[in-house]
Amino acid sequence: MLIYFGIILVAAFLLQGLLGLRQIKNFSKTFHKLRMLAPVAIGKNPKKLRSGTLILIAVQGNGTIKEAQIMKGVTIFARFKELKTLKNRNLAELASSYEQLKDFDKLTRVCLLDAYKNYINYKTNKLQPQDIDTSIKIWSLPMVEKIKSLYYKALGYKHKKQTN
Repeated sequence: MLIYFGIILVAAFLLQGLLGLRQIKNFSKTFHKLRMLAPVAIGKNPKKLRSGTLILIAVQGNGTIKEAQIMKGVTIFARFKELKTLKNRNLAELASSYEQLKDFDKLTRVCLLDAYKNYINYKTNKLQPQDIDTSIKIWSLPMVEKIKSLYYKALGYKHKKQTN
């Protein structure tokens, strides 16, 4: 019985990893599509237990939004969807107007404001290296971290996360 539970647990971790990679592929495809239109501002509002949100906004040089895509969800099944209401609007005007922002739910508002902050940092050359780091480190994925922590726990070690 315990062996079956272990097999199911390992299978669930592997399935989560595979579907997580599929979600990363969806992000890369959507980002590339928007990047061909204009520079992309990214806004994020990650959550652990509630719905997280990620927004990609293709912004022209004058601040006009060419296209916007949003991903909302708790699970790895979330996908990007087009936000047609943002098309041809000015990002600065949108972010500074409470009247325009109140048309969106709280998660979307937070993402829009984060994207605007990143857009301003890009325009003023104040982006930090971690803001534009798009590399994927497979050994730091949540599934791998969980397996490592269980491994170290089984050995009796207290594994400390290394920071670069």
